Amino acid sequence: MYDPTVARLTYRGLLGRRRALVLGALPVLLIVISAVVRALTGADDQVAHDVLGGFALATMVPIIGVIAGTGAIGPEIDDGSVVYLLAKPVKRPTIIFTKLIVAIAVTMAFSALPTFVAGMILNGNGQQIAVAYTVAALVASIAYAALFLLLGTVSRHAVVFGLVYALVWEALFGSLVSGARTLSVQQWALAVAHKVSDSSLVTSDVKLPTATVLLVVVTVAATWYAGRKLRTLTLAGEE
Repeated sequence: MYDPTVARLTYRGLLGRRRALVLGALPVLLIVISAVVRALTGADDQVAHDVLGGFALATMVPIIGVIAGTGAIGPEIDDGSVVYLLAKPVKRPTIIFTKLIVAIAVTMAFSALPTFVAGMILNGNGQQIAVAYTVAALVASIAYAALFLLLGTVSRHAVVFGLVYALVWEALFGSLVSGARTLSVQQWALAVAHKVSDSSLVTSDVKLPTATVLLVVVTVAATWYAGRKLRTLTLAGEE
């Protein structure tokens, strides 16, 4: 189910000079903000929660997920080079699964690690806040990568739709409409973080069993459907 050649090509596409700069911009900004805030306010659990929850998990992680998830396959479909990949004797589900693993790894590397570093800077992992938000970033990276890989497979405007979901649905509607939070990857990840943290600051509107089921279902369903759409794309190209 994992093809090293497809993985190498995907890594090369995602971590090219220009895309790597875009991926690295938000993590660097998070760490800089954390250092400035720590210098101005000292170690404060509430401030750490606000920065990690309001910027790292709510903004940085989904945007990096959009870039990594859609970038794992979207550009190849747009420029037509996916035809050469599909001509290889590699099963379509293997292609999707390999690209998903790469997208997850890149999203985790550029989101979870900076989140942990920022948390340690802000309050030295007081009340396990840094670890909790790091776990949330890891969990969210999996679901975001699967969702946005699917978007990259089915739409030429995947980046736009991904940003609308991440910044409008989760950030805007999620803060205004309580029912929308049930369909929020961020809230599912926070449910896991709440279990890890010793702090009452880290909370979620979704219970852990529900969040776990939704995370698994969304990840598996998105991956399966992306593989199905890629198979359909092959048939369309042959016709």
